[in-house]
Amino acid sequence: MAPHLLTAGLGLKPQHYGDALHSSAPGLWWEVHPENYLADGGPRIAWLEAIRAHHPVALHGVSLSLAADAPPDAAHLARLAALVRRMEPVIVSEHLAWSSWRGQYLPDLLPFPRTQAALQRIADNIARTQDALQRPIAIENPTHYLHLDGHDWHEADFLAELVRRTGCALLLDVNNVYISANNLGFSAQAYLDAFPLHAVAEIHLAGHHADPVHGDALLIDSHDAAIAPAVWALYRQVIARTGPVPTLIERDDQLPAFGELMAEREQAHNALTAAQPEEAACS
Repeated sequence: MAPHLLTAGLGLKPQHYGDALHSSAPGLWWEVHPENYLADGGPRIAWLEAIRAHHPVALHGVSLSLAADAPPDAAHLARLAALVRRMEPVIVSEHLAWSSWRGQYLPDLLPFPRTQAALQRIADNIARTQDALQRPIAIENPTHYLHLDGHDWHEADFLAELVRRTGCALLLDVNNVYISANNLGFSAQAYLDAFPLHAVAEIHLAGHHADPVHGDALLIDSHDAAIAPAVWALYRQVIARTGPVPTLIERDDQLPAFGELMAEREQAHNALTAAQPEEAACS
């Protein structure tokens, strides 16, 4: 199924495999972290292949470390390429971040100064990845918790330049924009106004919570709650400009019942089906 036929999707969790397999909601698709499926066989691969036989599947990576000072790990990239060939996902995505250093992997998606050197390094790593996978990937805008010095580029311009240099697509995480704007004190609306929406192949929506010490001054991208009304409002403004874009509801902790997840997914599905086609939105 082509991406333009997708509406709203959900992250596939093991406790929901049965419900996911038998769901027949229109436009539904499922996203997984490929790191959980880099095996030649076993139950996880069997489950994912069963889902893939009935629904489109997307791969959302968390460990290529594209912003690191080294190329992606060759063995990991080869395993990812094998999974892509096996599952034929509709979208493959990764983060604009780094998580490895000289052979050590860190359990986080870490920020970096957006310098000219970083731009060239990340563009090279995206190109290596796309060559290995034989397809474009989508790059996700990060969540920010503190100010970094040394930026040469505004983030939206940095992402646009990566698109220009590599032919990659973008994954716009609206929750990340809202959290970063709150934490760093900029306008989420101004950020989205500058964002290269023409390159967005996927959108993410998620919940967040306030830091237990700092309160609302520091929001955490926790993926453990319902999507906030302010994030829904920003999302509707985005798709009013872009038209329908495949949209994922991310929920990674404090998982509710499957029906509750599907109800939230239905909100995004209804918003997408009501959005103008892209040609009309851009005319």
